[in-house]
Amino acid sequence: MTADIVNLRRARKARVRREKEAQAQVNRAAFGRTKIEQELGDARKQLDAAKLDAHKRERPDGSS
Repeated sequence: MTADIVNLRRARKARVRREKEAQAQVNRAAFGRTKIEQELGDARKQLDAAKLDAHKRERPDGSS
């Protein structure tokens, strides 16, 4: 019986890559939003702020 020869350096690097990819998947699920989703969220925030400002009433003395 002969065992397969394994290059330990390659095996170690492959293991590290798998671990990093697993962590990346967790991060994508937790924090990941596409650029379009981010821009859409920013646009919605601006629109909400504009609507809120449009409904503000001014006091007679000029202060807000």
